[in-house]
Amino acid sequence: MNTRSLKFRLVTWYAGWLAALFVVFGIFVYQSLSYYLKDSLREALARRARQVADLAQRTTVDWETTGGEIQTHFAPEANSRLTRVTINGEILYVSGPPADASFDPLAVPAAGVVPAGESFVRRALPDGRVLYVVVLSRLAGGRNFVIEEGFSEEPIRATLEAWLMVLVVGLVILIVIAALGGFWLAQRALQPVDRIIDSAQRISSLNLSERLPVHHTGDELERLSVALNSMIGRLDDAFQQTRRFLADASHELRTPLTMMQAELETIHERSDLKPNIRELAASGLDEVQRLKTIVEGLLALSRLDAGEALEHRIPVDLAELAATTAEQMCLLAEDKGVSVTCHSGTKVMVEGDRSRLKQVMVNLLDNAIKYTPSGGNVTVKVFTKENKAVAEVRDNGIGIPSEAVLRVFDRFFRVDKARSRELGGAGLGLAIVKSICVAHGGRVEVQSEEGAGSRFTVSLPLSNGAASHEFDRHI
Repeated sequence: MNTRSLKFRLVTWYAGWLAALFVVFGIFVYQSLSYYLKDSLREALARRARQVADLAQRTTVDWETTGGEIQTHFAPEANSRLTRVTINGEILYVSGPPADASFDPLAVPAAGVVPAGESFVRRALPDGRVLYVVVLSRLAGGRNFVIEEGFSEEPIRATLEAWLMVLVVGLVILIVIAALGGFWLAQRALQPVDRIIDSAQRISSLNLSERLPVHHTGDELERLSVALNSMIGRLDDAFQQTRRFLADASHELRTPLTMMQAELETIHERSDLKPNIRELAASGLDEVQRLKTIVEGLLALSRLDAGEALEHRIPVDLAELAATTAEQMCLLAEDKGVSVTCHSGTKVMVEGDRSRLKQVMVNLLDNAIKYTPSGGNVTVKVFTKENKAVAEVRDNGIGIPSEAVLRVFDRFFRVDKARSRELGGAGLGLAIVKSICVAHGGRVEVQSEEGAGSRFTVSLPLSNGAASHEFDRHI
């Protein structure tokens, strides 16, 4: 589980506070029970001591007969209690060993002569045991009657220990139940958030018309969904305006650029031009051609953003498409002194716009050939993997710096701007490749090492075909 998630923090906070409350409640119950047991024992011992004192004060015969009356009426041994009568400091009666053998009456220190009154004391015995004793002192007829009634601490401690065990086990069970219940409640309460997250992750610049689910609960989640949908609507409007502007501007620029190119070509072909004027015309033609390339790229991106990449969706053999494209790029490769090898399996079928998929292969091959020095190699492979059609374009050229790998698919991004300009690059080729792949439900990735070459991998959903065997084409 993610310990930083809101669900985990809510459950932890809920279970922690509930556990703290349970612990405080358990301590309160334990202390209350301890006080109740001791107070009940004190009341019982005090009541018995007063009864024994009344009997002692009425005694007019010998103490042997009185002791028998105490045994008959109160049975201290059978009740596991201590009963001791002291008059003027002289012990006249002490009960025998208790039935549970919890203490030795003769080992309990005597109170002796004490002022009149009643007290509840805790006395430790030599063997480590403890007795709770009520000491009742009365003055009557010039005599000091001291009655001691005691009871062992063991039964009370055993009761408290048993109750403590019940409390601990019960608290653990309650905390576990509370944690599980809190997790269930948090999961149930945050289910709308999970659905909002899932929906938000599916929304991109290509499907801004979609909206997040709105749960009409009247709470903050409903307000959040409504606010996010409103924001997505505003973003959709902004993207639409940008796309329309880009498409309109690109379309409007094509005509004047074409006219400028035609006029410059006419000027360049005149035989009466001075050499410096001819060079200026040639330079102007190069710049116009570069502008046309940029405009065509922007127009292609605007059409891809508008969803036009899937207007002509047909079955396409990606292996055959890669092979024929590699053959057509042979002139560019020969001019650079670069060899191109194509390993493609037959019938690697995908569905999409053939011209757009061809544009992907052209752009990747053109990019590889441009940045591979003379004598280098470019390899194209098409195969199937995990129900995907995969096309790889690998070169052993100059490679891409690690800090630039994540940005090579951004529009107008160029690793080496001076070299890209020299080679005619405008930073749109790989952006177009990514847009076409995304529009076809696929993706493109790059792995590169500076000075060792690059590998671009295109993955597309398979249609109904797969590679059966491979053949090689060397260009």
